[in-house]
Amino acid sequence: MRIITISRQFGSGGRELGKRIADQLGWDYYDREIIQRLSNDQGLDSDYVSHVLANHEWNTVPLTFQSSFSDPVFAPDSETSLLVRQREIIEDIAAAGNDCIIVGRDADIILSEYRPFRIFVCAELQNRIDRCMKQEEGKPEGIRLSEKEVEKNIRQIDRGRSQIRELLTGLPWGDSSAFDLTVNSSGWEIKSLAPAIADFALKWFER
Repeated sequence: MRIITISRQFGSGGRELGKRIADQLGWDYYDREIIQRLSNDQGLDSDYVSHVLANHEWNTVPLTFQSSFSDPVFAPDSETSLLVRQREIIEDIAAAGNDCIIVGRDADIILSEYRPFRIFVCAELQNRIDRCMKQEEGKPEGIRLSEKEVEKNIRQIDRGRSQIRELLTGLPWGDSSAFDLTVNSSGWEIKSLAPAIADFALKWFER
């Protein structure tokens, strides 16, 4: 079994990259699918689950990441319960034994024993703003974000991901030592990057 995990800065195109690589290789792909399964399991709205996981108050978790999930005396609150169940779903995906790509969810940490090929996707801030603004163009005018609002959103989401990452690993977010490949998508069309990265990943697994 081969697993590729993709961590990414918001707006860098990591989600699209993962989907295109999965389509090219014919592998299973997991991103929002994990949230949907978690929502179904808990009988909750998927947008609510996504919001809770993205905005979890990590400083309320009293133990380390590993021991928090196994310590019988730790009674998790509702937000942490979702986090625990998300971890279980990711572990179930790996246990199924199919080649797959998992975007986000800190899957590279959760599945470290499987030795996944770990990718980090980044891009210059303006490039990420431009990518997000293109997505905003397809929204109704009443809910469309301005460029300033998009930038604020990017910075806020990245800050949250950075805090979570540093809590789980003790390393700065995006530290190259934590990944097997770092991709700067600035100035690239994701569809052009995907074949090269898919080829590199296959060679990595063949070592």
